[in-house]
Amino acid sequence: MMDALGPAEWAAIWLSLRVAIAATICALPVAIAIAYLLARKEFPGRQFLNGLVHLPLVMPPVVTGYLLLVVFGRQGAVGAFLYDVFGITLAFRWTGAALAAAIMAFPLMVRAIRLAIEAVDPGLEDAAATLGASRWRIFGTLTLPLIAPGVLAGAVLGFAKALGEFGATITFVAAIPGQTQTIPSAIYGLLQVPGEEPAVLGLVIVSIILAMGALLLSEWLGRVMARRVGR
Repeated sequence: MMDALGPAEWAAIWLSLRVAIAATICALPVAIAIAYLLARKEFPGRQFLNGLVHLPLVMPPVVTGYLLLVVFGRQGAVGAFLYDVFGITLAFRWTGAALAAAIMAFPLMVRAIRLAIEAVDPGLEDAAATLGASRWRIFGTLTLPLIAPGVLAGAVLGFAKALGEFGATITFVAAIPGQTQTIPSAIYGLLQVPGEEPAVLGLVIVSIILAMGALLLSEWLGRVMARRVGR
């Protein structure tokens, strides 16, 4: 079945990996910050922020993609600013696909990391603060190592979600072969063409291999981190 994959299908595979990796790397630091804020701080609008973070999970992905097009399109408020000032265009570009994938993956990342932070005893951080450690030092040397398995779990969930994102991506950047066509949009396009079942099956197999590989790597790295934290 892998022999049925042509240049267009392999281009979709490599683009999907590129999009998923970029989305995960860009969203992870923000997810850690928001998760820490929601887990450790009380402030006006906290519940609103929590709802806003999880909104992409409950909205139809096509709605998210349309909103991205309105905001980040060439005529959108943010999109026009980025183009006029920096010459950056996100709509119908692979970078736009990464943005859409990051937004769709963001709630899963925040959820996993927040649970990890809430599992850490705040007394440990308070004790470090009484010894004169700054908040940044406490987070970097105490909290972050303890939540590392949760951060890893969030990153893997985000990567998997970004790899399989379809609705928001195809609405925001379409499915241009070699430019914005990812594995899901390639599968959808091939399903519309009679006789392309072998290529579809090949892409499905690749998707399963990538997802399983990410999960196995996550399990192994999680055990390594847990052993180090337990020392």
